[in-house]
Amino acid sequence: MNLCGYSEWSGKLSEQFEINRVASEELHDLRRRVLRSNDPAADVGDPRDAEATAEHYAGVLEGQVVVCASVYPSSSPIHPDLRTYQLRYMATDFAVQGRGLGAIVLTSICGSLAGRGVQEVWANGRDTALGFYQRLGWEMVPGSEHVSPYTQLPHTVIYKTLP
Repeated sequence: MNLCGYSEWSGKLSEQFEINRVASEELHDLRRRVLRSNDPAADVGDPRDAEATAEHYAGVLEGQVVVCASVYPSSSPIHPDLRTYQLRYMATDFAVQGRGLGAIVLTSICGSLAGRGVQEVWANGRDTALGFYQRLGWEMVPGSEHVSPYTQLPHTVIYKTLP
């Protein structure tokens, strides 16, 4: 299912970028390369991946998955009274980082969720990516800094209230 298509101008080339709902397995390679230092032994699955309520998105440029993200219904640690989803495994291929493709995917996902009555999306954001999320209107939860047990990298709980 194509969520949306964008035509992006880059130098002299016009490239087609699409966002599709996919099976989680189609995202494992990108998850592993970007989020797990390409460690072949790293676990890149979530126990919720196969649940009917899980949603997996691929940003596809010229036939290649270059952005991935998954969302799962989940009680928010920030506002447990709201209808919320958790964002996990947001990654953009190193070769296209900084071109706005990750922002297009995340904005599209949030728009789709908001259209279905979801009120908030939250995540454990890598500290190195916090600027990306803040530019898209996400907020950090003060005092929520922690080290991920999966990557041993610093993370902060972040969230975005949806319209």
